[in-house]
Amino acid sequence: MITFKIDGQQVKARPGWTVLETAREHGIEIPTLCFHPAVSASGACRLCMVELREGTWSKLVASCIYPVAEGLQVHTDTERVRNVRRWVLEMLLAACPASPEIAALAAKYDVVRTRFTSHDPDQTCMVCGLCARVCDEVVGLSAIAIVDRGVHKRVGAPFAKPTDICVACGSCVTVCPTGAMQAIFDSVRGEPTTALTQLAAQ
Repeated sequence: MITFKIDGQQVKARPGWTVLETAREHGIEIPTLCFHPAVSASGACRLCMVELREGTWSKLVASCIYPVAEGLQVHTDTERVRNVRRWVLEMLLAACPASPEIAALAAKYDVVRTRFTSHDPDQTCMVCGLCARVCDEVVGLSAIAIVDRGVHKRVGAPFAKPTDICVACGSCVTVCPTGAMQAIFDSVRGEPTTALTQLAAQ
């Protein structure tokens, strides 16, 4: 077992665990949106940032992808961490202003407005990629993709064409942190008959 401290509390972790996994194992809260234990972590949203300190040295890391190590000094609620979370939540409020989940989480951290420009007042998707990862890693079909780049990045079907390999299992809807996939689902899914027939034949 690996021993280190989170907020002054001594914790133990198995080799290969991340800081976030260890914190959850010990009941220590670190907020997340793009993380789900069923799929690999991506560190996409950066809401789970924590601060590592050693003497006068410190750095911020994404706890969902940072591996544990003996003697780490992890802090989850410093001013630097709170400032990063406020910035992240402001950006998310601008990116998906129609999401009640994002608004509720932002309010929890006293973020009620954003200084960033919102390009789509009806947007609820934060493009975290959870839907694509669960389809690829758990379902094994890769029927969902992240398409385009920058401010145009969005969730869609591979090659921007609704796909018939989707089996309508609903895994993507289940893991979506903002509920956006419920509305996006029909634009991704094509006629599921072919995929269902293939699955039944296996």
